[in-house]
Amino acid sequence: MKALSPSVLAGASAVAILAAGLPIGSAFAQDTVIRFIQCGDEIAETYPELIEQFEADHPGVSVEVEVVGWGECQDKATTLAAAGDPVGLAYMGSRTLKQLALNGLIVPIPMTEEEKASYYPHIVDTVTFDGQQWGFPTAFSTKALYYNKGLMEAAGLDPETPPTTWDELYEMSAAVAEETGVSGYGLIAKSFDSTAHHFLNWLYTNNGSVIDEDGNITLDSPEAIEALAALGRMVPVSEPGATAYESAELRALFNDEQLAFLQSGPWERVRFNEGIDWGVAPLPTGPSATGPGTLLITDSLAVFNGTGYEDLAIEFARFLTNPENQFAYESVHGLTPLRPVPGVDELVAEDPTWKPFIDGIPNGGPEPLFVDYRGFQDVMIDMVQSVVLGEATAEDAIATAAADLEEYK
Repeated sequence: MKALSPSVLAGASAVAILAAGLPIGSAFAQDTVIRFIQCGDEIAETYPELIEQFEADHPGVSVEVEVVGWGECQDKATTLAAAGDPVGLAYMGSRTLKQLALNGLIVPIPMTEEEKASYYPHIVDTVTFDGQQWGFPTAFSTKALYYNKGLMEAAGLDPETPPTTWDELYEMSAAVAEETGVSGYGLIAKSFDSTAHHFLNWLYTNNGSVIDEDGNITLDSPEAIEALAALGRMVPVSEPGATAYESAELRALFNDEQLAFLQSGPWERVRFNEGIDWGVAPLPTGPSATGPGTLLITDSLAVFNGTGYEDLAIEFARFLTNPENQFAYESVHGLTPLRPVPGVDELVAEDPTWKPFIDGIPNGGPEPLFVDYRGFQDVMIDMVQSVVLGEATAEDAIATAAADLEEYK
């Protein structure tokens, strides 16, 4: 088990994790203040009204929200918990949950089978390990392929027929590069977390995986080797110096019409320059795929241990993320829906560009949970860069990465 660093754990008291099956009781101490850390610049638009409603339904309970910037909020919640002064709940990247749980800092979430089934497939997997859930998913992203129709047409391609397979993506990217002098595909290989995510999208569009539910590393597989080899094949038809690029920098190239194909999330739909004729399609698939796929990334509301009001904090988090309240939150913030609620069909009918981001979910895969998720990301980055720079074959790079991941699981 990877422990938190001594500086984070200094002063932490030993506390027992609540049993997953404990019912949520209606009794709680009067004048209870639920401390809640939310990441961002301001409180989420839907939260003030929901908090007011929750407080009205729970006399004697108040919710105290502290909004902390994205760069510091998760570290602050973790440091407070480790020092014996936990908040009730906090917005956390789901990738952190395994480490927090194994260090006794958060409590398991008693989630019924009905609750689990209400989400799209594999969403609950992003907050699950050791057979328990450790957070309520509250923000969700998937990926799709954006394409510049003008550049496709200039390269002699049908601008209404985007690539659907890896081979087609390579061939169309090569045609754009050869006929227009513009880079075909946006390849992410910078020393940055989006490089790990970028590879996982290739992996999950080829029916691959990194780690199974029992904690066994499954990366060293034919599907993963195919994915990494295909990604490496894209180097000559991608932007020069891919190891200097992450997603935001590729968006700039796409906006300058110096890039034909960009793999990214739904937020890009409102960030492109006016005048660019673009489309969006499911991510192209590999030879082992069973259908469109995507990396499934969630952030969650984690309930911290040691407050004395854990059950009440769970009840509050469940209220914020119930199907109705969660979809309202997603609609305001432009997030991929977590559940197939009735409003999703209306969302897609109103804006069909949402459809590719939803179509990949059933065959998608969760961001893998590792005790040391930064160690996991570093291994993935080294693996990708070694192939992009021509320093290793896909087969050797996958084998090395799979062995290295044993240290971080």
